[in-house]
Amino acid sequence: MTLYVKNMVCNRCIMVVKQILDELNISYTSVALGEINRQNELPKAVHEQLREKLGAVGFELLDDRRHKLVEKVKNILIERLYGTEGMSIKINFSTFLQQELNIDYNYLSNLFSQTEGVTIEQFVIMQRIERAKELLVYDELTLSEIAYKLDYSSVQHLSTQFKKITGLTPSHFKSIKEKKRKPIDNLQG
Repeated sequence: MTLYVKNMVCNRCIMVVKQILDELNISYTSVALGEINRQNELPKAVHEQLREKLGAVGFELLDDRRHKLVEKVKNILIERLYGTEGMSIKINFSTFLQQELNIDYNYLSNLFSQTEGVTIEQFVIMQRIERAKELLVYDELTLSEIAYKLDYSSVQHLSTQFKKITGLTPSHFKSIKEKKRKPIDNLQG
């Protein structure tokens, strides 16, 4: 049985969810982005305790099938964008998602837009810009290296998208560093 958890976006989230499960003495076979896998169903009272504990740290147990699917799409995209160090992210996301989920992309796209208020493409762009902001704040890579790392066709392409999303050029952002990064789970979409 799989429980779906909204707002799990990184390895630290997995660690926090595991700690909560251990605190509540809830057994699990595995915990992954957005998912807790168990052998059997939870008693209703324990399920509610888990819902409360997860809610207290910004997570949400999902009950609706459509929301579960959208959360799965987000987790697949985030994992692909953030968890593939050294692996090209130049992929056709529509084909990738359709293959990963074995669901028609048009259906996924429409459902995602209705649920999140942004398209899958806009969501991917926002994630890439947040990653660029993170790399700019670390100040370890040049803008050219960041563009290459995030698979932008050019520094200009990255700069154009960056300015469109943040209102600042990457160079200006780097110089003021006032706009701190947003947690992935607080992004619109």
